[in-house]
Amino acid sequence: MKTFGAYLRKAREDKELPLRKVAAVLDIDTSILSKIERNERKANIEMIPLLSDILDIPIKELQIQFIRSVVMSELGDLEFLKIGLKKTLVEL
Repeated sequence: MKTFGAYLRKAREDKELPLRKVAAVLDIDTSILSKIERNERKANIEMIPLLSDILDIPIKELQIQFIRSVVMSELGDLEFLKIGLKKTLVEL
C-alpha cells in the first residue's frame, strides 16, 4: 500500500510542482514537507484542504488516502483489522 507521503510526492511531481511551492502554500519549511513525503514525519488533517487546492485533487480523495495511511501505520499488523473496519462501517 502506498503511504500518504508517497501519494503526495507522486501527486506533486505529476503536477511538476517544486517542494518549495507546495511548502509555501502549507506554510511549512520545505524540509518538513520533504520529511512528510519520505514518511519521516506525519501530515496533519488541516493540510488537506490546502493540498486539495494546490494539487487539484478532490478533498474526498485526499481524506481517503490520509485515513488509509493512518490506519495502516497504526493498526496494519492486526490480524482482524479488515473485519473490525467492516463491522465499524456497518454500524455507521
